[in-house]
Amino acid sequence: MKKLVLILTTVAALVLSQNVKAQGTIVDVAVGNDNFSTLVTALKAGDLVTALQGDGPFTVFAPTNDAFAKIDSKTLGSLLEKENQKTLANILTYHVVSGKLTAKDVVSALKKGKGKVELKALNGQTLTVMQKDGKIWLKDQKGNYSEITATDVMGSNGVIHVINTVVMPK
Repeated sequence: MKKLVLILTTVAALVLSQNVKAQGTIVDVAVGNDNFSTLVTALKAGDLVTALQGDGPFTVFAPTNDAFAKIDSKTLGSLLEKENQKTLANILTYHVVSGKLTAKDVVSALKKGKGKVELKALNGQTLTVMQKDGKIWLKDQKGNYSEITATDVMGSNGVIHVINTVVMPK
């Protein structure tokens, strides 16, 4: 009986580890989702694809195409130009936190922080996560809000939470 349990446990572990590997990195997950095509274009223009394919773990607050559409098209086009790569990289790394924070982790931190928690983004600036009206929001350095609309999209090197507005650093 013990051998059978050991064999079943080993097989289950191998199957689960293959599923995680097959899933790919958070960049692979984004590339595979049409709702993130603008984000993927921006990651390429900001020269961040390789960095976000690294070991991580990362938590990415990923704006959808509709979130990017809220930015004036001329401004967005300008950000994607080579000479604005540093500015774009600063904006994009403001959407990334070191470590893997699942929705459960965020909710737990919000309870400890009485409905508010600050996270340090990869660009060194602070994002504030808050709970308001039964929803979870990000508040950026400029005082703008973005709703987290979907959570826990897992990649092999982190997790993606989907947001409906691009957050902006100082």
